[in-house]
Amino acid sequence: MESRFHRFLREEDGATAIEYALLASGIAAVIATATFLLGGRINTVFNRIAGLIR
Repeated sequence: MESRFHRFLREEDGATAIEYALLASGIAAVIATATFLLGGRINTVFNRIAGLIR
């Protein structure tokens, strides 16, 4: 008879959810970093465009 612990270690259903969560958090970190680093430049470009439209 197999113990519950061994069955728990063998199950892989929860592993895919954790993998997706790690992937989503990695993508969010990349987006946040890019926004932080490029935020000032993007703001300047939008202000120039707004000045040209007025």
